Amino acid sequence: MNLRRDVFQAIADPTRRTILLLVAAQSMTAGAIAANFDTARPTVSKHLQILTECDLLQQEQQGREIYYHFNPQKMKEVADFIEPFRKMWDDRFNKLEAIMKKYKTKK
Repeated sequence: MNLRRDVFQAIADPTRRTILLLVAAQSMTAGAIAANFDTARPTVSKHLQILTECDLLQQEQQGREIYYHFNPQKMKEVADFIEPFRKMWDDRFNKLEAIMKKYKTKK
């Protein structure tokens, strides 16, 4: 049985978020990605595997190299899921701000 990794678990890790930012700017090889970190290359490879399994990154073979590409469609799915929560919290903060302004003017 092949279990898919959870995309939210994948983006919870700061190293993986950094990898996503790097690859979003330009497609990169594993070696080029690993050069940005002070960790062992197998550790970066594990992060790449997790991001690929979640479809946040896609691989493309070019000769002997494998390039990693950012998958904006998968990130859009994540953003679409989060959007209603963002709106809810924006509304709550706006209500709190209105209450605070009202209280401040009464003093």
